[in-house]
Amino acid sequence: MKTIKKNDTVIVITGKYKGLKAKVIEVLSAKQRVRVEGVTNIRHLKPNTRKNNQAGGRIEIVGSVHLSNVMLWSDGAGRGVRPKIKETESGKRARFCPKSGQSLEK
Repeated sequence: MKTIKKNDTVIVITGKYKGLKAKVIEVLSAKQRVRVEGVTNIRHLKPNTRKNNQAGGRIEIVGSVHLSNVMLWSDGAGRGVRPKIKETESGKRARFCPKSGQSLEK
């Protein structure tokens, strides 16, 4: 089971965006990375006049962060947590916060 899923709230714990609390846009499981709202990278483009008349310059694109650099946010604990997985009464596996004991499933 994945510990971080799309639309989860996470907090960035290292790097340029340390302390940013935002929503996950996409999970790139093959690369072990997540795209988070507010994390951007700058891409430098050359002018391309022959094909599509595009001017060169710097553009901001949505960046990704490695899974080890984000923690799942728990409202019950009021901080980032490492979620634990256990079976519910119905037999399904669910994530829960070990600090507050609340379920992290929506």
